[in-house]
Amino acid sequence: MNAPIVTIFGGSGFVGRYVARRMAKRGWRVRVAVRRPNEALFVRPYGDVGQVEPVQANIRDDASTRRAMQGATAVINCVGILQENSRQSFAGVQVEGAARIARLAAECGAERLVHISAIGADTGSDSAYARTKAEGEAAVKAAFPTVTILRPSVIFGPEDEFFNRFAGMARLSPILPLVGAETKFQPVYVDNVAEAACRAAAGEAAPGVFELGGPHVYSFTELMEMMLAETRRRRLLLPVPFFVARIIAGLLDLGQTLSFGLIDNRVLTRDQVRLLRHDNVVAEGASGLAELGVAPISVGSVIGEYLYSYRPKGQYDAITESAARLKG
Repeated sequence: MNAPIVTIFGGSGFVGRYVARRMAKRGWRVRVAVRRPNEALFVRPYGDVGQVEPVQANIRDDASTRRAMQGATAVINCVGILQENSRQSFAGVQVEGAARIARLAAECGAERLVHISAIGADTGSDSAYARTKAEGEAAVKAAFPTVTILRPSVIFGPEDEFFNRFAGMARLSPILPLVGAETKFQPVYVDNVAEAACRAAAGEAAPGVFELGGPHVYSFTELMEMMLAETRRRRLLLPVPFFVARIIAGLLDLGQTLSFGLIDNRVLTRDQVRLLRHDNVVAEGASGLAELGVAPISVGSVIGEYLYSYRPKGQYDAITESAARLKG
């Protein structure tokens, strides 16, 4: 009961669950702040009985947000969205929500705040996602000047929405259209991001901005080739010109608007097309994983551990290949 408390907003999400697990291993009492705690009960086994608990909080509401962080030594904000819908906007989540967490963390006396943003955050960006990420950073700094901001590149891991999404598409389609085929990425392992957040929350990192990327830079095409090799599938990678992508995304966005959100555009948005025009890599001279004492893990050493399920015969694919060689 004397262990320090950390409140993790979005602690049941892709990144948040790894942060929660690592903070529990460090001996902290962990509050996983989510809108629907009953859907986050799976986090409880991350620690001893009662060590990790989901609590109700809505970052659009002062009272529940404040209640979730009362008595917390550290607060970590993992909340973010990749696209807007009828219920959530970039401004509402990534600016107003982030500002509320920072303001109330300061009012509640939290010693440290960790805010997860994204590489490419820029107030001058033509992308609403990147622009609101930067506006959120500015609002957080104003409310909590000693904040540690983490800007990861595309994050990969067993529950990611990147490799899993395209591997799922490759299972169904002989063609994979690529918008921004030559755009560069520096994928970072989810557990590396979690360890960086935990070190900052524990006071093992100086306040400031850290850009997190893996050990290698790849083009979008190279990443898809790697995915196809791991899933044992041969597919045509078809580069899509940006002007064509804008037309397609515009029609899909229009469908979502005209249906009043009943049709959720999870395929391609105009904002995503704008993002894909820019490389997503660690800036030269930026502080990163090395300064946080975290050794980056490469894409190739991890994705095979979870993409095997997309192979033609799933987990039995390696056995089938071995049997075929014996017959030969």
